[in-house]
Amino acid sequence: QAELGINEHHQNEVVSYMRFARFKRGMCLKTVDSCFQDLKDSRLVEETFTVDEVIDMLDGLQSVVHSEVESELINTTYTNVLLLRQLFSQAEKWYLKLQTDVSDLENRELLDQVAEFEKSEYTSSNKKSTAEPIKPKLAPLNEGGSELLNKTVAYLQEENEKLKTRLRTIETQATAALDEKSKLEKSLRDLQMIQGDQKNNANQDITELENKVAALKSQFEKTLNDTTANQKFLEEDLVTTKHNLLKVQDQLSTAEKELEKKFQQTAAYRNMKEILTKKNEQIKDLRRRLSK
Repeated sequence: QAELGINEHHQNEVVSYMRFARFKRGMCLKTVDSCFQDLKDSRLVEETFTVDEVIDMLDGLQSVVHSEVESELINTTYTNVLLLRQLFSQAEKWYLKLQTDVSDLENRELLDQVAEFEKSEYTSSNKKSTAEPIKPKLAPLNEGGSELLNKTVAYLQEENEKLKTRLRTIETQATAALDEKSKLEKSLRDLQMIQGDQKNNANQDITELENKVAALKSQFEKTLNDTTANQKFLEEDLVTTKHNLLKVQDQLSTAEKELEKKFQQTAAYRNMKEILTKKNEQIKDLRRRLSK
């Protein structure tokens, strides 16, 4: 592992990209410097300037520098996207899915580590020959795959051995399960035989119970019929009794009327009636006198 925690081949690729980025950064700085130099050469030709003139010059310089820096930043973003596209394309050829952690891009410790690596790499490169080094290219898609393929084969072989061991374990468990199944089937047959005997005994008990229920039902129906007959007789007797009661009440009323009639025909009744009539006449006479 190299200083960045990656293998030497990948670190060389990083160094190549850092040289490209340093070159682009130097070009951007030269462009910014030229903007200031153009301002000096074109506008700073007098000894004194008004405040408005200075503000106008600074605004123009700001606009130019802002445009140049924005253009360079956009170009850098697009360049990084193309670099990621190359890496992802190579990974997809081997059915790999790469992942990125954007939060690490602002990790100050990691950024300082990269800066230190660039500084040391730039210092060491200055000590070497000034000749332009041959820039390594991305490895072709069909190279470097044998190592990954060997690792995949080894992993599959290991998984195959694990599956064989698991299969033997499952076979042992299946054999034990079959033995247990045979024992359970034998126990089930014995239980069914016992249940058959118990079922015969239960059928006899059920027959006896049904006979008892039938006898009780017959006795209940007989008792119900007797009760119905008695109820009918009582209802008829009640109707007869009501008729006799009405007849007695009618006879009693007739007897009372006859008795009253006979009492009115007696001498005592007539005398009492005459006395009451005389008394009423006297009372009426007294009232007339009193009113006069």
